[in-house]
Formats: sequence, C-alpha cells, structure tokens
Amino acid sequence: FFQNQFLVGVTGVIFNEKNEVLLFKHTYRQHAWSLPGGYLKSGEHPKEALEREIKEESGLIVSVDESLKTRTDRTGSRLDMGYIGVFIGGEFTPNQEVSEYGFFSQDKMPLLRSNQVFLIEAALQQKMVK
Repeated sequence: FFQNQFLVGVTGVIFNEKNEVLLFKHTYRQHAWSLPGGYLKSGEHPKEALEREIKEESGLIVSVDESLKTRTDRTGSRLDMGYIGVFIGGEFTPNQEVSEYGFFSQDKMPLLRSNQVFLIEAALQQKMVK
C-alpha cells in the first residue's frame, strides 16, 4: 500500500520597526526576491522551523508570533503554513541560497509571485485589525 506524503513548509511575513517586510534574494528562484521560508524537520514546531530557517539562511534573528494562513498545493503535495513575525537583530551573512536581504515598504516591493503578495497583504490587514 502507498501512503501520500506532504512536505510541510513555512513562510514568514517578518516586519521591522518601520512596518517594512523582510525579503530574501534567493539564488535559485525565477523570481529572485521572496519571503523567507523553508521546511519543517521531524518533531519541529512550525514557528521554530521558520525562526531556524531564517537564522540558517541569513544570520538574522526573528520572533515568529502569530499564524497567518495555511495553504495546500495540490500539484506539489505541499502544505505551507504562513506566519507573521518581527525582526529582532543579527548580522546578515550571504550563502549559496540567499545572496541579499532587504526590508521593503509595500510601495517599493520588488517583483514577487502573486501568492507572496497575497500573504503580505493578508499580514498587513491582520496587523491593522489589532
């Protein structure tokens, strides 16, 4: 018998004190700039996974605070959990996956995939409600 398996990914909309959004310039993506994220390891909580992935890929320290959206990708057998968090500090170190980072206001975003724009808009709306 076969059991369908899903990859579980995490994506973060991380804000700095100016309400700008953290983006990474990935070396392997068609749209180079995107929200930070990664995959869960066995036994890891999604918030911990996102904090770990951001630190591993950039050296930056964030606090992942609240759930945003959970999405499924039927074609890729992937479950993606979106979170909102805040930038704490750290020093950026480029690596093979991430060559640059930046904080961007909504009106100065680089070209992003539409699902990433959707997450950012949802995060901004959720923050305004509080």
